Amino acid sequence: MVKNRLKFTRRGFSLIELLIVISIILIILAIALPKLNKAQQYAREMAAATTIQRAIHPAEAQFMSQYGRYAVSLTELGPPSSGSPGPSAADLIPGDLSKGEKGGYKYTITGTPQGYQVNAEPTSQSIGSRTFYSDQSLVIHQHNGQEPATATDAELGSTAK
Repeated sequence: MVKNRLKFTRRGFSLIELLIVISIILIILAIALPKLNKAQQYAREMAAATTIQRAIHPAEAQFMSQYGRYAVSLTELGPPSSGSPGPSAADLIPGDLSKGEKGGYKYTITGTPQGYQVNAEPTSQSIGSRTFYSDQSLVIHQHNGQEPATATDAELGSTAK
């Protein structure tokens, strides 16, 4: 009978072992989640700057070459609601961007005597902490905070404030 007891092997995990593993996982998550959120925020901010650089600026240049002036609104650059493209809707940017919002950022274009200016602002602080500004000079400026960026703010990529 003693012989049988020695052959008995334990199967599975004890409750204490499971609790220790769960606590280790929770500690790792507590460390990793803020870094993940920061990385997602940075990615959204860079997507906003890229949208200005690779979608809006080329569309404005093409609009200027086709119609002899810069577009003063996103709807002028967007797809027409019906019919063929024209100066009121040139079909140069996607429809979602022409409505003013994409990727958690709100985009606006306004006309100026020299050309146009573009602003991109996050729809909430969890989306991004920077706003962006650009104009026909193609230089993108950034502002840390929720106030709209202007031409006097630091250029994107510079270390100056």
